[in-house]
Amino acid sequence: MARQAFFSFKYKDVSRAMIIRNSWVTQGKQASGFIDAADFEEVKRKGDTAIKNWIDKQLEGTSVTVVLVGEKTCSSRWVKYEIEKSIERGNGLLGIDISKIKDLQGNTSDRCGKIPDGYNFYLWSKNDGYNNMGDWIEKAAKDAGR
Repeated sequence: MARQAFFSFKYKDVSRAMIIRNSWVTQGKQASGFIDAADFEEVKRKGDTAIKNWIDKQLEGTSVTVVLVGEKTCSSRWVKYEIEKSIERGNGLLGIDISKIKDLQGNTSDRCGKIPDGYNFYLWSKNDGYNNMGDWIEKAAKDAGR
């Protein structure tokens, strides 16, 4: 079954997140939760309600939420909101450490923790995320009964 996944991440990690998203899309899958920087700034200017509405709309039609965890993800109120809304929807959840993927400047970082708590968590670099993410997403969906 083709899954549509929502990718949750701190915008500071967008270059790392794009690597994950592109690997998913190149394998013929659909991804939600990505927005151009200029578009995001426009939504942000409209306030918290507009951001929540955008997130809620992006979650429509998804069955799994993938939390991409970097250095500052744990402190993101929007990632927390996305996790909360995903749980309300009954989406499968999993976390992936993206901190060791090089950003546009060639830097890696540390990871803030393993979020979401209580769900499977994987290391993109060490656990061969490119080849295994589909299985991780399918497991999260099945664990959630989706």
